[in-house]
Amino acid sequence: MSEVIKNRYEFVILFDVENGNPNGDPDAGNLPRIDPESGYGIVTDVCIKRKIRNYVEAVKEDEEGYKIYIKEDVPLNRSDNTAYEYLKTNEKEIKELKKKDPDVDRKIRDFMCGNFFDIRTFGAVMTTFVKAALNCGQVRGPVQLGFARSIDPVVSQEVTITRVAITTEKDAENKSTEMGRKNIIPYALYRMEGYISANLARKVTGFTEDDLDLLWEAIINMFEIDHSAARGKMAVRELVVFKHSKEFGDCPAYKLFDAVKVKKLEDVIYPRKYQDYQVEIHSDMIPETVEISRKI
Repeated sequence: MSEVIKNRYEFVILFDVENGNPNGDPDAGNLPRIDPESGYGIVTDVCIKRKIRNYVEAVKEDEEGYKIYIKEDVPLNRSDNTAYEYLKTNEKEIKELKKKDPDVDRKIRDFMCGNFFDIRTFGAVMTTFVKAALNCGQVRGPVQLGFARSIDPVVSQEVTITRVAITTEKDAENKSTEMGRKNIIPYALYRMEGYISANLARKVTGFTEDDLDLLWEAIINMFEIDHSAARGKMAVRELVVFKHSKEFGDCPAYKLFDAVKVKKLEDVIYPRKYQDYQVEIHSDMIPETVEISRKI
């Protein structure tokens, strides 16, 4: 693998949805997530991290060093047990091993970070090790995301749909179609902000320059392998990256985020496409030691 990253980063992602539900709320009948006070749309960090994991899993196909820890149909303790196998021990004997070898915690953490891309990137809570009273059960990852919020308030629309296939023979005697509903947002542009700590990469997970390149690739393409009728048309429109000159950074993150301005064009009342917005980066608000790049 390449070298561990040495610079702090912040980044801004702009993505949009057209006639779809970008992130359903299970507590509200899977309706699109909306801030009830302001009406702005919300997409959780967990939703976006899931798409990044799916992309990496698809392109790397369990390549060594790029396995995914949080994945469908794979119990976490099955992945945790690979660390025990590496140390030639098991859950029952690990406490005794720890008495003999005080570096067991570090060895397990390094093994899990080295083998699983998402642990190395986002961190993880590994319950198996927590229950075994090991200090490596909680790993704080260098890459952190906030919630995405729409640039303007959104309106969720309920669309009635019909299906010609009837569920049962009895129902078919009385009707020829069945009714259903789906909830969509006609259009919304979302903004998400993220952080990458070179300090945590160096001290904890070993997040490398190659991992960073893969992260950018995954963010740019995360919706391209995840299309569905429920989500409509989604695409990443902008990825603005700020690279600091040193490990602890050159300025507070909010100053960089404030330099990225997204606003609706004056003559647009109801935005329905990305071109209805204007994106500006005010370089005069950014220190000269911070490098700006637009990945898209």
